Amino acid sequence: MFSKFKPTWMFNNIYAITPEFLKANKITTILTDLDNTLIPWDTKKSTHQLKNWLTVMHNNGIQVIVISNNSFNRVNSAIASLNVPFISRALKPLNFGIKRAIKNYNLNPNQVIMVGDQLMTDILASNNSGVKSILVKPLVASDAWNTKPNRMIEHAIWKQLYKKYPDLKWR
Repeated sequence: MFSKFKPTWMFNNIYAITPEFLKANKITTILTDLDNTLIPWDTKKSTHQLKNWLTVMHNNGIQVIVISNNSFNRVNSAIASLNVPFISRALKPLNFGIKRAIKNYNLNPNQVIMVGDQLMTDILASNNSGVKSILVKPLVASDAWNTKPNRMIEHAIWKQLYKKYPDLKWR
């Protein structure tokens, strides 16, 4: 049961994910969560670091698509300056948003990775969709009110994951 929550890889943040790593693992497309993965949940502003990372990905032929449970307006306003496509109201942990992106952008699921900061939504949705995943640490320690219950449940899941998979390590 807990294997559904196991990420393929774990990185300290999205900026630690490099084109070299992705190419070595035959990944051509990153599907990424928005809040606390790309930008803090309580802001609409991107950083120069994020813009630079997206440029590096683009220059290396890696497509980036935002997959968020947020509304169209929230996602659109948060990433307007980034020039990346997105799927809003993705309904993670269900696989609808990921499957929609795969279909809409004609992606090969074997070449797609989902990146996010939550086991309960991003990683579970990824595993339910049959795509690899990267769990990143949240950008900020605080969470939106609707994420806090997930974090409590995740704490219990982590205990089980570390028992079953003692080799889980942050990069």
